[in-house]
Amino acid sequence: MATTLRLRDLRYAFGENPLTAIALAIFALLVACAIVGPALVPHDPLATNSDSRLMPPSAEHWFGTDQLGRDILSRVVVAARLDLGMAVSAVLLSLAIGTTLGAIAGYRGGFIDHLIGRVFDTIMAFPLFVLAMGIVAALGNSVANIVIATVIINLPFYGRFARAEVNIRRDMAYVEAARMGGNGAARILVRHIVPNILPPMMVQASLNMGWAILNAAGLSFIGLGVRPPAAEWGIMVSEGASFIFSGEWWTFVFPGGALVLAVFCFNLLGDGLRDMIDPRRRT
Repeated sequence: MATTLRLRDLRYAFGENPLTAIALAIFALLVACAIVGPALVPHDPLATNSDSRLMPPSAEHWFGTDQLGRDILSRVVVAARLDLGMAVSAVLLSLAIGTTLGAIAGYRGGFIDHLIGRVFDTIMAFPLFVLAMGIVAALGNSVANIVIATVIINLPFYGRFARAEVNIRRDMAYVEAARMGGNGAARILVRHIVPNILPPMMVQASLNMGWAILNAAGLSFIGLGVRPPAAEWGIMVSEGASFIFSGEWWTFVFPGGALVLAVFCFNLLGDGLRDMIDPRRRT
């Protein structure tokens, strides 16, 4: 029965918003590139060739080559693993930590709520990308530090949402029944409250995936992200930007297009998830 209802919800989401199916296809392509892409690319993404530098798209190099003669198609495909890996790691960590802190604040209230709330307010007081720049500049531009910076700037989104939802639900009848049954605060949160707020938070996580990819690419673009010669979309756009006026458009159009496609995909997936979990949209 549950499987039938879920299939019906999927048919509704795809029928009501066909772009969701397109987003799902793009997502499957991105995942395939991240998992098996490095084994299927036609050229070594790090191999340089001075005789083939800045060649336009051709049968041998579908996306052309960059200023060092590296195949752009191979680099774009390989970069999917790094960019998606950083974004997924950051979003999952910020979702777990932010939900935990927000749920504790919303359930306990008082001084703990005030303290956690002030931490979130402090983070939100800074322009988030500027804060990420400061964190990476202080810790060093490595993949781990980019993930840490992205986790920190995303915490308030999940923490505030979880706090508000838990604060509403903590006095509901089913929570009171669980409390009367002898369940402790931790068990009530884990077994009864948090599972009920996870679906809308997964929509937020899908939307944040696009922001996390943009954040990592933006840090790389300004020189605070992944270090060259690693294949990463932000680095490739940064390197190709110097050839805008000289006419080598392929050096920045294809990596920039991959970045836009990934962000577009996750934003559409967020809309589709919202349609699936919101009962008001199915009535």
